[in-house]
Amino acid sequence: MLLKDLLSFLPQREIRGDAGVEVKGLAYHSAAVQEGFLFAAIRGMRDDGSKYVEDALTRGARVLLLDRPLEVRGPVQVVVPDVREALARLASAFYGNPSSSLTLIGITGTNGKTTTSYLLESILEEDGKKVGVMGTVNYRFLAKVFPAPTTTPESLDLQRNLQTMREGGVTHALLEVSSHALDLQRVRGCDFDVALFTNLTRDHLDYHRSMDEYFRAKQLLFTQCLQESKKEKRFAVVNADDPKSEELIRMTCGTVFRYGLERKGDLWARSYEEGPEGLKFHFITPRGSLEGESPLIGRHNLYNLLAAVGAAEVLKVSHRAVLAGIAGTARIPGRLERIPGGDGVHVFVDYAHTPDALERALETLQKTRGGRLIVVFGCGGDRDRGKRPEMGKVASAGSDLAVITSDNPRTEEPLGIVEEIEKGVDPQRRKKYESPPLSNAWEEPGYLVIPDRREAIRAAIGAARAGDIVLIAGKGHEDYQILGMEKVHFDDREEAGEALARIRGKAHR
Repeated sequence: MLLKDLLSFLPQREIRGDAGVEVKGLAYHSAAVQEGFLFAAIRGMRDDGSKYVEDALTRGARVLLLDRPLEVRGPVQVVVPDVREALARLASAFYGNPSSSLTLIGITGTNGKTTTSYLLESILEEDGKKVGVMGTVNYRFLAKVFPAPTTTPESLDLQRNLQTMREGGVTHALLEVSSHALDLQRVRGCDFDVALFTNLTRDHLDYHRSMDEYFRAKQLLFTQCLQESKKEKRFAVVNADDPKSEELIRMTCGTVFRYGLERKGDLWARSYEEGPEGLKFHFITPRGSLEGESPLIGRHNLYNLLAAVGAAEVLKVSHRAVLAGIAGTARIPGRLERIPGGDGVHVFVDYAHTPDALERALETLQKTRGGRLIVVFGCGGDRDRGKRPEMGKVASAGSDLAVITSDNPRTEEPLGIVEEIEKGVDPQRRKKYESPPLSNAWEEPGYLVIPDRREAIRAAIGAARAGDIVLIAGKGHEDYQILGMEKVHFDDREEAGEALARIRGKAHR
């Protein structure tokens, strides 16, 4: 495209040079620049893209997108107030505004985004739609699966993916929209049909600093994004039971659709049953009664079901497809994912890494257990320190044995993180074990500290006997651990499977 045509999509910009040059591509990493490209010098939290301008010019950049002029000769300079926002708009324009030709559903909230996306994906496919998904677990479309470096891709990658979807015949795109992505302008230039809100609980306060800031970021999907969307019909599907729902509804720019268990909105549950094999539900929708079953367990998954059904309702998906899609979604990676081979010991891996999510997971398993409940968990380093004692309180109160360990310690000392978690444990009600108890050697509720996550998982499973449940929480689908600045392979599911195999091997000797 000609630069002048691209720039017509930017309301504020200063052009230094010839706007008639041809732009052959866009990049925000200098290593990705090719001849004739525009290089966006993004100012990040730890680095500044302007430091890489010389490298980008050496590789052939002809246009620089900057937030301040630079003393360099040759390239055209486009100076804008916010490089991230400008890049998002330019990327959408460069790839032909792909979201305008897709039904785009954005899902945001602290918990439930991934499960809701899997449910809705299954429902839409049952209705004959061709679906693409970008979310926390992976990006998947056109029979291909790609690793997800972030929940929501950078704007340029997002628009490129949407264009690939459109060219491949995808009709509906599901996008998990993180608070970071909203705050960093990654989804500007997207024409959303549906914005869906699951809930708001404590998370990411290392970035947002306060719950008010966190909520303000989330609400951008319902205000800024829906307002700028050029779709004729725009919907806000909102969990009416969340304390922030009414405030969000007052601000939203879309047609509001409420769902909930406690409140009767547009979609509500007349009745439901929870059991170890799944959920039975009777929902009331604007289009009539909806009775069915889901293999997912737990009350929190009832909210995820309602969220997915709510989106399906505003999109007029057939109830046949809704029920079939729900029934066909048996497994969500790392979301109360059962690990086989326990010989009576039931092991689950879950992504719960917030106090609210961990409490919900423990409450769900408490209802299904026949024996004791053991939980393995930690907290990430270089992240919100305030939630650490809360996690300790929730885990110790909601289990018979809590094993405190490392999550992704990053650059923090693991034992320092553990000490902050321990502050939430009530020493009057929970005994501290100094070494891992044998399966038949403990009855008193308590906790222990094992900083090595592999050893913690082995100890927890080793302390279980037939009928007990072991929950390994915090990392879920992640197949890595971040130690210092290094990312090493580590998968809770693999580690649990190996621990179970070791126990079986000893038992059969």
